Amino acid sequence: MAKLTAKQRKALPKSDFGIPSKAPGHGSYPINDKAHAKVAKSYASKEEKEGKLSKADEKKIDAKADSKLHDVKEHHRTVTKKVKVKVKAHKRKRQHK
Repeated sequence: MAKLTAKQRKALPKSDFGIPSKAPGHGSYPINDKAHAKVAKSYASKEEKEGKLSKADEKKIDAKADSKLHDVKEHHRTVTKKVKVKVKAHKRKRQHK
C-alpha cells in the first residue's frame, strides 16, 4: 500500500474519504486507491465490533470502498479485453502471411 504523508492526506478531496465530514482528520478513512479501500473496510469492521464506530458509518465506508474496488476491477476488465482483442488481431495477421 502506498503510504500517505500528512501533506498528501490533506491534499485529497473530501470525496476520497469514507467519512467526508471528518476528512482529513483521524477516523475519516482515506479511500483514494484500491489498497486504502481494502484497509478502510478492514479497520471499519474492526472498529465497529469494538464499539468505536457506528454500524451506519461502517456501511458508508464499506459502500465507498466497494465502489473504489469495483472501479479498479472494471478498469482491469476493460484493459484485459482490449489486450485480448489486439492479440487475436495480431495472430490473425500472422496466419494470413
